[in-house]
Amino acid sequence: MIEIKNFTKSFHNRLVIGDFSLFAREGTLTALLGPSGCGKSTFFDLLMGNISRDGGKLFLSGKEIPHLKGTAAYMSQKDLLLPWLTLRENALLPIAVKKTPSASDIREAEELFELLGLSGSGDLYPRHVSGGMAQRCTLARTILFRTPIVLLDEPFSAVDAITRQTLRSLLLLLRSRFRKTLLMITHDVEDALLLADSIIILSSAPMTAREKLAIPTPKENRQGDPSLQEKKERILAMLQEKVS
Repeated sequence: MIEIKNFTKSFHNRLVIGDFSLFAREGTLTALLGPSGCGKSTFFDLLMGNISRDGGKLFLSGKEIPHLKGTAAYMSQKDLLLPWLTLRENALLPIAVKKTPSASDIREAEELFELLGLSGSGDLYPRHVSGGMAQRCTLARTILFRTPIVLLDEPFSAVDAITRQTLRSLLLLLRSRFRKTLLMITHDVEDALLLADSIIILSSAPMTAREKLAIPTPKENRQGDPSLQEKKERILAMLQEKVS
């Protein structure tokens, strides 16, 4: 369970995040949906302790903590694979920086590769694979951090529509198998509607929570659900309202 209370952040006397609060239950996916430049990535930097916040508190399972570093893995829109390492070595990097990967670690990576459709690709280098394969490797690496929380920063924005659909399905599969708590920032309404348990609609900067929507429809039944189309139109109207 993650609880964020009244986060604020300013840069050079300009308020970027204003009194932002969030509550996410264990094992859920919460989407933060807002326009580009509203402060979403800055919010993740605050959560990870990369920059300090001006105010607010962070709680994990009821205990106040300074940040999520060491507790959360981070996946960005770029795969950030190291070009001199193979896909297998890239996936095992979270373990390799602490110790030599054991046979059990390597077996776990291979099982993840099989689950993600990367069987037989472990010895390839990033330059030899497509963007979709690179992101699947990044998903495996994110899981191998073995943290209870995963932060997803526009994870599908750099891939084509077909690859995006595949990655959505794989993310749902991994989430159900590993029971991670996920926070995903996005400006893609469909990503939010198809993947999230709840959506927080954000204002433009300074970032605040405008509204929270629960999405009770089972994820396997969401494609073509007329109630989601209604929610999509409502969300787009809210986002357009801030632009116009």
